[in-house]
Amino acid sequence: MPKDTIVLRFTEVSFEYDHIRRLLNEVSFSVRAGSRITLMGQNGAGKSTLFKLITGELKPTEGRVSRTPVDATFAISRQVMSLEALDLSLREYFATAFPEKVYELDKLIAEVFDIVHLDLPPDRKVKECSGGQQARLLLAHALIQKPDILLLDEPTNNLDQYGIDHLTTFLMMYEKTCLVISHDADFLNAFSDGVLYLDAATKKIEQYTGNYDVVVEEIRKRRERENYLNTRMQTQIKEKRAQAEVFAHKGGKMRGVAKRMREAAKEAEENIVSVRTEDKTIRPFTLPAQEFDASFPGAVVEFTKIFALHRGRVVEQELNLTLRKDAHALVTGPNGIGKSTLLEKLTAGLSEGAQIASEVEVGYYKQDFSNLDFDRTAFDTLREVMKVQDEQVLRSTAAGFLFDGKLLASPVRTLSEGQKGLLSFCRLVLLKPGLLLLDEPTNHINFRHLPIIAQALDEYKGAMIMVSHIPSFVEQIRIDEIIDLEKIRT
Repeated sequence: MPKDTIVLRFTEVSFEYDHIRRLLNEVSFSVRAGSRITLMGQNGAGKSTLFKLITGELKPTEGRVSRTPVDATFAISRQVMSLEALDLSLREYFATAFPEKVYELDKLIAEVFDIVHLDLPPDRKVKECSGGQQARLLLAHALIQKPDILLLDEPTNNLDQYGIDHLTTFLMMYEKTCLVISHDADFLNAFSDGVLYLDAATKKIEQYTGNYDVVVEEIRKRRERENYLNTRMQTQIKEKRAQAEVFAHKGGKMRGVAKRMREAAKEAEENIVSVRTEDKTIRPFTLPAQEFDASFPGAVVEFTKIFALHRGRVVEQELNLTLRKDAHALVTGPNGIGKSTLLEKLTAGLSEGAQIASEVEVGYYKQDFSNLDFDRTAFDTLREVMKVQDEQVLRSTAAGFLFDGKLLASPVRTLSEGQKGLLSFCRLVLLKPGLLLLDEPTNHINFRHLPIIAQALDEYKGAMIMVSHIPSFVEQIRIDEIIDLEKIRT
């Protein structure tokens, strides 16, 4: 397909959920064949919804979405594995990528596994794969279809650095059209040549040329200009209103002058530019640690042995490690080695080689948020962890994580993945845990929030065990112990 061909076009597209929540308002843009486009916007602004409009899973409220040619194919790599897919074998899972039965499916699976660097038997269950392996499966499921338009929704979530580097190299060589949602700046800068910016304030999409950093800087400068113009406009409004009051008290013909002054002030108010809400960040916060009485022995969690999975075989090794208050540990190792399993077993009290003190309150940030009840409201999800019920404290804390009354009243399942992440951090603040277990806490989170979260974790005074594949994030947090599962051998 020629590079100057418009392969995807939105024409005056509007979209709203249940005639209440509008996400897009008369959006128009086009994408050329072979482009590698980043889709930017605040958590919950509607980026994943835009992908669903492209695939046809959702229909526009108004306007038109068109592809050229009309039969151009597309495939989407979603953020999380669906519940329906978890019980499928890998062979059954990849069969769902095709409308009809495909012969030599195992051969196609082997080819796409080579691209995403996976080595798994096709009869393994999806649910038996680690979070990182599932992330690669989601990507492979899209790639095996060889689409004209490839849609990637947070493809680096749960990937180790090798996986991210492998994906980056593949996309740099990819000759077809690709649209990516991601908050990983280094990943995006490596291959993207354009940006679609979804403005949550205007519900419009702005189109930019350049990589991620170039566009972020351009948006920053634009915001500064908008703020400067707004300041000038506000000054003019105050002056005109003050003048209107003076003329109104003089009576006679001066009342007509006063009326015109008020009209000018009203017109100036209408011209004030809406500063984009995407640039809001969460407030700096403190993660309170559980307070123990004088009888507490001091050991929050004790390890006597540690387990890892190497080439499908569980190996173990003795480990003499005690984490006390204010001790931070990092668990490292490649995808599929057992990092998430370690945290899950710790939380459930099923880890053979580790023991958490009985009086310790455990706060668990799970990478797929499956420890949240998706049918409960965000408000109830927060309230249930508070030992002292105080609605004012709850709402004030939630506001710091960008949750207003409307979002608090929403079921968790209606939140974006990024909003679920912020909700999880808000829960931890209200819970006041003595032990913090964090499994990929940067997943889905807007890059503007990460330095604030890192600072809170760095200053946390309880015991902490963290899994993260983002070196730039980990570097901002004090780490006292490293548990490297890659080094565990028998």
